[in-house]
Amino acid sequence: MSSDLFDLSGKVALVTGGSRGLGLEMVRAFAAAGADVVITSRKLDACERVAKEVRDLGRRALPVAAHVGHWDDLGRLADAAYDEFGKVDILVNNAGMSPVAPSSEETSEDLFDKVIGVNFKGPFRLASLIGRRMADGDGGSIINISSSGALLPQPRFGPYAGAKAALNVLTTVFAQEYGPKVRVNTISAGPFLTDISKSWREEARQNTRSALGRPGKPKEIISTALYLASDASSYTTNALIRVDGGLY
Repeated sequence: MSSDLFDLSGKVALVTGGSRGLGLEMVRAFAAAGADVVITSRKLDACERVAKEVRDLGRRALPVAAHVGHWDDLGRLADAAYDEFGKVDILVNNAGMSPVAPSSEETSEDLFDKVIGVNFKGPFRLASLIGRRMADGDGGSIINISSSGALLPQPRFGPYAGAKAALNVLTTVFAQEYGPKVRVNTISAGPFLTDISKSWREEARQNTRSALGRPGKPKEIISTALYLASDASSYTTNALIRVDGGLY
């Protein structure tokens, strides 16, 4: 049956930024599809709350506090996942940050480094650690959550747009480096009504310059994430899938 293609029973997924927003929706969807899940974000209590949801679905869960912008944290995170489950089948590099600077020339070095660290350095390090273990084992799927900002960059978002564009390139690098046993793909996400959208102007929360004319609902990321995580996408790698309502 076609539904079997999306079955994640026996799989282990690791989702960064998994305690809220799009990451939380993906954790819930993976667990509902049968996967055990490693949930990580900076705050352990938030990860533990999500872990309880996963366990309530009858799946195993491991909450881990880690900062994806910190190199050493990622080695510790990877080791914790393998110590607990013995493998990682699905890695979702979802954690990100997109602060707006007053202007490009007023962007501080500290802000620049934080944006690059979370959006590019962290995914590079974690995917390299886990991708190699996947390639040496039974394979797996890596999903990089990028942004429409890399394809349609706006003023004052230079570090963020650049980091996400670099993440898109990283997908190509790792798809070749860890293939054929590891598939690596990008979801280019548009504006979604997650926690961060609460700071948007009301007009932005209602309308977007897109074919669908509105921001996405967080649950609308699920089908694409399940496709890329599962055997349904067995011949899909080095792909960039736009989930942005047709932004232009």
